Amino acid sequence: MAEKFNLNRVSMPKQEPGVRARNFKEVAQGYTHEMAMEEAKRCIQCKKRNCVSGCPVNVNIPEFILALRDGKMPEAVNQLKANNALPGICGRVCPQETQCEEQCTLGKKGAPIAIGRLERYVADWERALPSSQKPATKIGPSTGKKVAVVGSGPAGLTAAADLAKLGHKVTLFEALHVAGGVLMYGIPEFRLPKEIVQGEVQYVKSLGVDVRLNSVIGKIDTVDELLSDSYDAVFLGTGAGLPMFLGVPGENLNGIYSANEFLTRTNLMKAYLFPEYDTPIKRSKKVAVIGGGNVAMDSARCALRLGADEVYIVYRRSREELPARAEEVENAEEEGIVFKFLTNPRKFTGNAQGWVTAMECDEMELGEPDASGRRRPIVKPGGGITMDVDCVVVALGTTPNPLVPATTKGLETTKKGTVVADEATGKTVKDKVWAGGDVVTGAATVISAMGAGKRAAAAIDGYLKGR
Repeated sequence: MAEKFNLNRVSMPKQEPGVRARNFKEVAQGYTHEMAMEEAKRCIQCKKRNCVSGCPVNVNIPEFILALRDGKMPEAVNQLKANNALPGICGRVCPQETQCEEQCTLGKKGAPIAIGRLERYVADWERALPSSQKPATKIGPSTGKKVAVVGSGPAGLTAAADLAKLGHKVTLFEALHVAGGVLMYGIPEFRLPKEIVQGEVQYVKSLGVDVRLNSVIGKIDTVDELLSDSYDAVFLGTGAGLPMFLGVPGENLNGIYSANEFLTRTNLMKAYLFPEYDTPIKRSKKVAVIGGGNVAMDSARCALRLGADEVYIVYRRSREELPARAEEVENAEEEGIVFKFLTNPRKFTGNAQGWVTAMECDEMELGEPDASGRRRPIVKPGGGITMDVDCVVVALGTTPNPLVPATTKGLETTKKGTVVADEATGKTVKDKVWAGGDVVTGAATVISAMGAGKRAAAAIDGYLKGR
């Protein structure tokens, strides 16, 4: 029994910082079979299942870990994928430390079970199998109902998979030339390999989902036209792809990117494969990334790998308020990213050719807490610094693209451009239309978007079956 209560979780190997800082290969290397078995044996199989309640998609966590521990890998896959269509993705980018793992009983006295790492191991085990050997997914009898899912990010993929498993005919519309949404354009290869994302997309397709690329809803068809074209329901999972900016002088200089543009050029347009792909992106030496979230960490670490000599994270609050995952902050620091806290840009200046050359910043101090619960940054009197830069990436968050709301009559939105939808079901005020993920909440996590897609799929299923 003593082995079950081992309080020390198994570490996961990573590339050495000096090596990984100059390549785009995956940083975290994943568990070996022996590591996964050792970690799975730590699970004490709690009756209360607190970890499940901490998961936005209610993965059968104790069951898949027990099956893994007992060497029943097909059963582990089935238990894992019963409620999660994207386990290979979640095992890599889901913030388990604030969700399922935070609820783990072992965490009260030691380290919680490494649920995310075990999820990744099981997903990768299945991915390595030939198609003929993959565990089959149960598909319900056809209902004869058709559902249009708009957007192939985490919310859309999850909703599409769940609806297909429930017997509905699902068509998924994606505006870009490849499915995956933010999973493809926003998250770097070293954190989430494109091969993993496309493997999950293929799984969704295998359920019978028809994925249509280069299909911009609001242009080729409106939501109303989809509903009049024999679709019985529509789910909007269009994400939040519209960048936010500082609004300071000089922000329109060349060499200043939104994080969306910078990461899209790096990831989706494959600047990470230079010189095989000569994507137009400035090869810079001194880069400043404005912001403190995961997107800022991704942008800074991409800039380093694209050849920058100096990369700075410029954040207006202190280290304690950083919203990024602790793991990503640690990785960035190990790789040599320099953090400049309590610093906020007030002006950019450039050369005669219109390229940014310097960034003037205010020094900040923290006042009373604001609506977010974090202490409000205020300008420190008499302070200020100037940083020499030849590239700036603004990573301050995003809002939804207005195209679909603007072309959909009767769809209610907020002042921030997000779609108004019921939190429990995703139902909008427009008949036969549901929504979920970042288009409703604003920029958030992959797993929260998946949870919204799952709840909406259940609600749509109930509606279509007359419940």
